[in-house]
Amino acid sequence: MNDVLSMTIVILAVLAAVFALVLAALDRRINWWLLGLLGVVEVALLVQFVFGIVQLIRTDQDVSGIIFVGYLIGTLAVLPLGALWALAEKSRWGAGALAIACLIVPVLVLRLEQIWSV
Repeated sequence: MNDVLSMTIVILAVLAAVFALVLAALDRRINWWLLGLLGVVEVALLVQFVFGIVQLIRTDQDVSGIIFVGYLIGTLAVLPLGALWALAEKSRWGAGALAIACLIVPVLVLRLEQIWSV
């Protein structure tokens, strides 16, 4: 896996989580700035998905392909689902749910790194 890309995703996702937590603390709904940041994270995750699939096809390492691809798909799904939940929720807890979704992304990315390095 690409360590620079993975760390960039982790940093951006944590920044998005902090932003969402600030909005939740201020009792505000998510805004376009946060959605834009989520879009940047999602594009980076899409790049990681393509990069991961290409690496999986080319590798001779003993990597569990099903688990690896499952985690790649999971990283792509978490933020859109969290954003939909946040948009549907009219209270501060929408931003709180989105913050949790943003914090799940680094966990999944780090787990991808672990799966790849085994």
